[in-house]
Amino acid sequence: MYRPNQITPIDKEYCLEASDLIVSKTDTASRITYVNDCFCRIAGYTYQELLGKPQNIIRHPCMPRAVFSLMWEHLKQEQEFLGYLRNMAKDGSYYWAFASIAPVYEDGEVVGYLSARRAPNPNALELVIPLYEKMRKLELSLPEDQQIPHASALLWREISREYQSYAEFILAF
Repeated sequence: MYRPNQITPIDKEYCLEASDLIVSKTDTASRITYVNDCFCRIAGYTYQELLGKPQNIIRHPCMPRAVFSLMWEHLKQEQEFLGYLRNMAKDGSYYWAFASIAPVYEDGEVVGYLSARRAPNPNALELVIPLYEKMRKLELSLPEDQQIPHASALLWREISREYQSYAEFILAF
């Protein structure tokens, strides 16, 4: 995972405002090709620092790898992914966001991805945070090649009690 200067996470949360809309675009290799001013302001990077860098520059280490695996499954099938993500700013602080990530097409071919993130529903976070914590704890207890399959199975066990899919779970709030 790309992490400039090995940023150390700190226990300081930034809460997105209802008016915040974080937008970024990447190429198919997930390298940033565009970010809006809101992205730069909240993440604490300049446009120049972000351009060409992997989108995961803002990935918080407490996020389960299985969630990103699920995201890439959707995107590779040219489907939109909706989810709650905990991102990390340049100073190590974090922010939760509700993300919509979708393929971008040019002449019928996928040329990249567009991500729009906004303030999360606090009621959703009451369920998402403990679930993600369980998933990440499980991942860290296993060898790397077993982390995603086992955490994915945990995710499906937890959400299938009430929902038919991850999307239905996410959109229930």
